[in-house]
Amino acid sequence: MSKTPVPEVYKTRARSLALLPLMIAVLFVYKANTSMKVLSSTWATGTMAGRPNMVAFGEQVTAFSAVQRLENYLLAIWPALVFGILIAAAVRAFVSPFLIVRFLGKRLLPSQIRAGFAGAPLMLCSCCVAPVFTTVAETSARLAPAIGFMLASPSLNPAALALTFMLFEPRIAVLRALLAISAVLVIGPVTERAVARRQSPVLLSTTREESSEENAVVPFFRALRVVTIRTLPVVLIGVFVSMLIVQFVPPAIFQSAGANVVVVVIIATIAVPLALPTFLEIPIALSLLAAGFSSGAAVAFLFAGPAVNLPSLWSVAQVSGWRVAVTVAVSVWAIAVLGGLIG
Repeated sequence: MSKTPVPEVYKTRARSLALLPLMIAVLFVYKANTSMKVLSSTWATGTMAGRPNMVAFGEQVTAFSAVQRLENYLLAIWPALVFGILIAAAVRAFVSPFLIVRFLGKRLLPSQIRAGFAGAPLMLCSCCVAPVFTTVAETSARLAPAIGFMLASPSLNPAALALTFMLFEPRIAVLRALLAISAVLVIGPVTERAVARRQSPVLLSTTREESSEENAVVPFFRALRVVTIRTLPVVLIGVFVSMLIVQFVPPAIFQSAGANVVVVVIIATIAVPLALPTFLEIPIALSLLAAGFSSGAAVAFLFAGPAVNLPSLWSVAQVSGWRVAVTVAVSVWAIAVLGGLIG
């Protein structure tokens, strides 16, 4: 069987491909350094402080306080968001669709596993990995592994998992890890088969704005402009709406543990659209346990909180439509509820 020829433009831009691993290496060093500080502090104190200036349930509903929380959220995530945008631009400008398809492979399970291994070391929150997801999905036309990649970065964050094992009983920590692995392996293929129409990578590659320019700066900054314009409004509006949702949640929900099934469903429903910076799901889940909620409620929040949020779901909708985004959201919710009931 003959191989599909690689367009000349990608051979030309291959010289600039070294920029991508450099960005990823710098991101990894930054995230690893930040994570080690949190791990060391948590190991020494045995606990993690929450961030009520970003997420606090049951407060008075005002648009101004939501704006303040949006500002605090952006101040916390902006370095990682910048890395996400830069990496997405580099992938869009320099990486051939054929290279991505070749890396992922054709078989479904290996594709999801490779996507998971590619996403987890980035340790980006759902907001910050969204632009990379958008670019990978558009460039390769491989929706299932792109969704797996998007879910793996926040859900299989090795530092977040390590913190979970440090602060929670083993049953909760193991359940969180198993739910995350299941989401990475299952949600993408289920969504793709249910509602998505697959597109040939060859057809997609010919529709992109390409140029045989020798200068790598031009395609990179063109891609950077596209990614930035598509990412920032999604993050700003999505996080703002998420903060409003937090303020509209009735305080009574968090004052009584109630029936386990009902509580798990409510917690999962709140967690899916909620925008959380890296690690914040952990002190919130600890607060739930301290308030008398079941371990299942903590498991549901630990998984669904970081997995997706409004900005990342909006990014999915940009590429594949709202039916796909809703399917991803419902799938995360269902896995969270199931894990919470088991927990």
